[in-house]
Amino acid sequence: MSEQVKSRRRSTKAEQRAEMMEQILDEAEYLFSKHGLYGVTLKDVAQRVGVHHTLLNYYFEDKKKLFDAVFARRAAVTSERRMTVLEEYERATDGKPTVEGALHAFLDTDLDLYIEGGEGWKNYAALGAQVANTPEWGAELMDQHFDPVVLRLIELLKKALPGCAEEDIFWGYHFVTGALLLTLARTGRIDKLSGGLCKSDDFAAVKARMAAFMAAGFKEVCKVREG
Repeated sequence: MSEQVKSRRRSTKAEQRAEMMEQILDEAEYLFSKHGLYGVTLKDVAQRVGVHHTLLNYYFEDKKKLFDAVFARRAAVTSERRMTVLEEYERATDGKPTVEGALHAFLDTDLDLYIEGGEGWKNYAALGAQVANTPEWGAELMDQHFDPVVLRLIELLKKALPGCAEEDIFWGYHFVTGALLLTLARTGRIDKLSGGLCKSDDFAAVKARMAAFMAAGFKEVCKVREG
């Protein structure tokens, strides 16, 4: 057997393994986004993938390892994208960012993934909202994957609001992320309250409003404290 054929077989096997991994992660992501970590079993995931559950043990030691892999896959994408855009924004403003500009860089870059990325990204959005609101183990995942990009945003906000108390900037971020996570959860509550005027899955409408709304809040809180 030629080395070229052997190499191709190895490549094909690696490709097949990668495809299976993606399929497992996709189906697990869907289930976890609907039912949470404790509402899903490895057998449930295997059934959606269409394989025997023992195959999942070949890829993942246990359900928590699978969950962590599902979460990490897209967390890396959104964190890296936002970090890049925040860095580019600071350079473009010559180190003199505005509150609204920094928030646009942070929020819009993330929201674009849910607007353009299809149902998989929307499932991940709902999963992220669950993780962020599960202090027992979710906080650790959020810290691990998102602290660097969040602290980079905080740095820009401090530059944009040099007279603002540091605690007010952190509280401002707390309010921003709360609104973002509620958006990502797509609970449908705003649909009912507004009689259908607003849709909880209308990320484009959120993108058009959130940065400006939150920027005004930062400025008002800082003004009140200075006064």
